[in-house]
Amino acid sequence: MKTSLEHLPISKQADIQHIVELILKKIQPEKIILFGSYATGKWVEDRYTEGHIMYEYISDYDILVITRRDERKKDYEIQDQVINTFRPRTPINIIANDIDKVNQDLERSQYFFTDIKKEGILLYDAGNIPLAEARELSNAEKKQIAQDDYDQWSKTGNEFLISAVSNAERNSNNIATFELHQASEAIYNAVMLVFTGYKPKTHNIEMLYHYNKNHSKELAMVFPQNTDEETHLFKLLKSGYIDARYNKDFTITPEELQTLITRVTRLKDIAEQICTEKIRSFE
Repeated sequence: MKTSLEHLPISKQADIQHIVELILKKIQPEKIILFGSYATGKWVEDRYTEGHIMYEYISDYDILVITRRDERKKDYEIQDQVINTFRPRTPINIIANDIDKVNQDLERSQYFFTDIKKEGILLYDAGNIPLAEARELSNAEKKQIAQDDYDQWSKTGNEFLISAVSNAERNSNNIATFELHQASEAIYNAVMLVFTGYKPKTHNIEMLYHYNKNHSKELAMVFPQNTDEETHLFKLLKSGYIDARYNKDFTITPEELQTLITRVTRLKDIAEQICTEKIRSFE
């Protein structure tokens, strides 16, 4: 595995080193690995204006924290500990798994971790347990796994979306909002599985958004969050999982609900397009 960050600008190297230092202050991990676009040199920083609105698309720092056997830490716990102290201009996306889970998945040729081992950059290594060797999956095997995962999760997402539209027509707005959250969660899971073979254990739409944004700029810009209105809209979607079901004070207007239905429908359509292209690429 590579260990050098020399392909990155000095400012990016400094950001990543600072993230590592913050993680090491909080826990004693087995390994810390940079993966994704900053590891491969394919990161994007894009700004453009449509009308009077400035849009910005920036690749995340993707960090895999491999914890020790006796250290059970959730992704969000480590992420919160870092971003509560340090918020660089580049967003941070942290995934945490213990060493046994990572090695088991490597031995099963789970290609999320095999690709990280192949393309990632080792930022820290406690030196206790090496990463397991993995059999390389054939393209035919990768294609079948990706197709099966997409079929399962896209079907789930579509069913929730259909139900949300039906409930919106009956003015059951809170139930419809919850179903839109579930539809979005399933769609993001479908994309994550097709592109990486990995599905994080989270219902947090914001985390799923960040996990997937590097796979498609178009997918990321369905919810750009670049204005107060856009931020509020995405917050409503996030609130669908808990508040729309349990908070008696939760409200969403019919207009906001219809806007969310339109956006989640577009999310589904873009996911179908990019996942189909990705699955075909295994040929």
